[in-house]
Amino acid sequence: MKQNGSWMVGPETVRMLELGHPWIIADAYTKRWPAGSAGQLIELTDASGRFIATALLDPSDRIVARVLCRERLRLDRAWLRKRLETARELRRTHADLGDTDAYRLVNGEGDGLPGLTVDRYGDYLLIQLYCAGWQPHLRTVTQVLQELVAPAGIYEKTRPQKTRELEAVSETKRYGRLLAGTPAPAPLTVRENGLQYLVSLEQGLNTGLFLDQRRNRRDLMTRVRGKRMLNLFAYTAAFSVAAAAAGATLVTSVDASPGYTEWGRANFGANRLNPKRHEFIVGDCLAVLADLAHNQKRYDVILMDPPSFSTTARSRFTTRGGTADLVAAALPLLTDGGLLIASSNHQKVDTADYLKELRRGALQAGSDLRVITLAGQPEDFPYPVTFPEGRYLKYAICVKCTP
Repeated sequence: MKQNGSWMVGPETVRMLELGHPWIIADAYTKRWPAGSAGQLIELTDASGRFIATALLDPSDRIVARVLCRERLRLDRAWLRKRLETARELRRTHADLGDTDAYRLVNGEGDGLPGLTVDRYGDYLLIQLYCAGWQPHLRTVTQVLQELVAPAGIYEKTRPQKTRELEAVSETKRYGRLLAGTPAPAPLTVRENGLQYLVSLEQGLNTGLFLDQRRNRRDLMTRVRGKRMLNLFAYTAAFSVAAAAAGATLVTSVDASPGYTEWGRANFGANRLNPKRHEFIVGDCLAVLADLAHNQKRYDVILMDPPSFSTTARSRFTTRGGTADLVAAALPLLTDGGLLIASSNHQKVDTADYLKELRRGALQAGSDLRVITLAGQPEDFPYPVTFPEGRYLKYAICVKCTP
């Protein structure tokens, strides 16, 4: 509904905006807005015509607009440069990036640029747009990043809209395209916590390295020397590399994808770690756990970092509900006093509900689990206190005790 040259929102949305939340969710009021195009700046008002905020319009999305500022503005190079400089300074001042050249430079809502992320991979930058509203401004974003950072190249990776496509996407499909500069090597080698990892800025939906787990991988390295570790949903085995480099005697990496498993072996090789001294198993994690239990295998550390949703030929996994079964199947393989490390990036499952899943799994297995650390994402993934969705990563380190 348009009133006095601005876009009116309902009382519930007004309340959320005044509490500092940056999203406008489609409702009966937004359905009466005039036709607009993605990327258009709109001025939000309440029923009395009072200005509330400037937002970026995305009319075809469930989140129909995202707040850029509580003041009127022009989305131009000067405004973008100031936001990007502030984001860069936050990393320089607060993020522990020693011996690391792969990290998040812009974290959407956490840096006042909702729906936009920028990751640094060595000499390259990777932009991802989580709302179509940024597409008309992509060229400006790219130009300002070139001026500020002077990377060798800037890529964009597109994001499929459907969640199931996000999880079931082909590993080899090209989602990345070069926007500026020179092409990156394929694969590109980056550094994290002094270790080398191979990433792809073009193929696949993800790059092969989840940057939000950097601090957790560093923590893992302090806990595994002389231990046997099982890494479930290993992906490209970044956690496994960290464990092996830190002195784990055996690391068993399990993933349903043969392609990612080979990538994991290559990551071992990039760090002069002999993959033949460790184990790589291709298969559904629940089925593999059953086989390992049958063979009476035991581990001192079990780590599980599953995707929010995945499907294999033998089973279907979802964080809500599936985590308990996974924990119950893993605990019999864990030594008394051993560590169960459970992680989830599922935004719609909050910390309290996630801990309930761990509790259900422990009760099913007849074990006692005690949480000793509950962590999240590192400093380069900031989020506003007014935006609880920004605190999505849950990383629980638990000790298995005899009940």
